[in-house]
Amino acid sequence: MSSHVVNVDHQRQHSNSISSLSSKLNKPWITTTLFILLLGAYSLNCMDMFFIGGGRIKVTPIFTRNTNATIPKNTLTTPLNFPLQCSLDQNITTQTCPASYPEKSDPIDDPGTCPDFFRWIHKDLETWRETGITRETLERARDKAHFRLIIKGGRVYVHQYKKSFQTRDVFTIWGIVQLLRMYPGQVPDLELLFSCHDLPGIWRRDYIPKPGVNVTWPPPPLIHYCGHSGTFDIVFPDWSFWGWPEINMKEWNKLSEAISEEMKKVKWEEREPYAYWKGNPTVAKIRRDLMKCHDPLLHLYVQDWRREGKIGYRTSNLEDQCTYRYKIYVEGRAWSVSEKYILACDSMTLLVKPFYFDFFTRSLVPMEHYWPIRSREKCGDIIFAVHWGNNNTKKAKALGRSGSGYVLKNLKMKYVYDYMLQLLQSYGKLMKMNVQVPEGAKEVCPETMACLINGGRARQCMDDSLVMSPSVKGACKMPPPFEKDELKRFLEKKEKVEKEVEKWTNDYWEEQKKILKH
Repeated sequence: MSSHVVNVDHQRQHSNSISSLSSKLNKPWITTTLFILLLGAYSLNCMDMFFIGGGRIKVTPIFTRNTNATIPKNTLTTPLNFPLQCSLDQNITTQTCPASYPEKSDPIDDPGTCPDFFRWIHKDLETWRETGITRETLERARDKAHFRLIIKGGRVYVHQYKKSFQTRDVFTIWGIVQLLRMYPGQVPDLELLFSCHDLPGIWRRDYIPKPGVNVTWPPPPLIHYCGHSGTFDIVFPDWSFWGWPEINMKEWNKLSEAISEEMKKVKWEEREPYAYWKGNPTVAKIRRDLMKCHDPLLHLYVQDWRREGKIGYRTSNLEDQCTYRYKIYVEGRAWSVSEKYILACDSMTLLVKPFYFDFFTRSLVPMEHYWPIRSREKCGDIIFAVHWGNNNTKKAKALGRSGSGYVLKNLKMKYVYDYMLQLLQSYGKLMKMNVQVPEGAKEVCPETMACLINGGRARQCMDDSLVMSPSVKGACKMPPPFEKDELKRFLEKKEKVEKEVEKWTNDYWEEQKKILKH
């Protein structure tokens, strides 16, 4: 049973072979002709290689629309549908962005308030509240960015500085162009510098005044997938929400639905009464230490990505993961995208205390959404958690269901897009600079990114995650920022719960020592 479950992490296997090909093509923008030749001539078990690019040529559209199309308000059904407008000419080697996207929409107001984790947007941007974001401030993040993304007049332009690992940059940009299809006319003109590394890039320690060291304030705004209590990085949804073709991961909408259906097939009481983890331990010491935990209650496995690639990832479908009562989450080099998949399954999540966070995890509460595990005492903590759960099955089941419910309810793709929209709108209000499309930037849209990819996992992810029409419902309403001392009380409450669980665990092991003595 365990062979059918995988815990997705920031796998690095095959990186040498990928890097060797990428280094040959590591130009900011390669020609599409070269791309097509390479796509046919070179294949990798672990990924479908492609780059963003394309020039302007005459395109034969599938259909045409009014350039000034507007989605009317108070319409209960979607009046406009706009699939990919790929050229019908099979001989072309480039693609251009159509001029026929709707420029704006007037959706029905959403009376609902956004999930609580949206409040962290206020916190992430507070550094620039007084000073704003100037050109000089933004440019200081240039050397840490993989690409600059410009939104101007509802069009998206990208100036790529360096290639990211695998297709993180591609699917991040793909997600942003989908946002503009979902909410046309609602994303302001802005410029972003985006890092696709595992680790954050703007550390607070570098902005602490020191004798003899000039510190320029404010720090530059860098958009990134995760943050840390010691960083200024602005947290943004990661690429995997739109798919991760290198490891055969579906886009989140499709995958979360599949997980919801599959987890109903095995009743919680009939699941394996063990703690389970499977992934790549080589990326972090904390994972290597986890693999040294030897106990019958822990089922720990190394994910062999090379083997999975050769057999077509038949034994690593994420929707097959809900077969254990307890699932372990542990970070990799930084945060791991696996957290949402582990939480989505209604197994009780044993969350090894993380150092990093993504955009939604800061609002998770111990013993409400997960069981907290100390990083240094993780072996004993996990064993006790399993003992406790097997002796308190109703409570353990409820805890697993609560974590799963939180993710499946609050991480629907509409909320992911709403988070992106609210963040970018708030960011745009802080900008004190003229938005410019720099020389070397290319306009990108679904057509330039997808039309020239013939099949494969990457194209499938794009097809599955393509936003086919503007949302008939507006974005949710932003919750207010944390009031004075409110955030402090929230963090203190979490710490109090962790200390309580820590005491239960310590008392349990003290009792075990007494039993062994007698």
